[in-house]
Amino acid sequence: MPTEWKLFADLAERAGDKHVTVDAGAGDTVGDAFEALLEEAPALEGRVLEDGDLRSQINVLRNGTNVLVEEEGLATVLEEGDELALFPPVSGG
Repeated sequence: MPTEWKLFADLAERAGDKHVTVDAGAGDTVGDAFEALLEEAPALEGRVLEDGDLRSQINVLRNGTNVLVEEEGLATVLEEGDELALFPPVSGG
């Protein structure tokens, strides 16, 4: 089953859409879905990767939880119906 990424701020602009559907589903990892996202929207690569690794300020959420902090990072296994989101750094004042 396909998985949809929700993209925010300049990431959506680079990808050309706020929603990108990728060929990854239950049993795959967040990393698999992330690689599929970069294949579907290659313009994101320079913004989200640095030297081939995910930039530290990029947030990856699964069902509203930051997988890099509260789960197993990109090795987190997807379950049926998961929602993925990619956020650039957020600042405010």
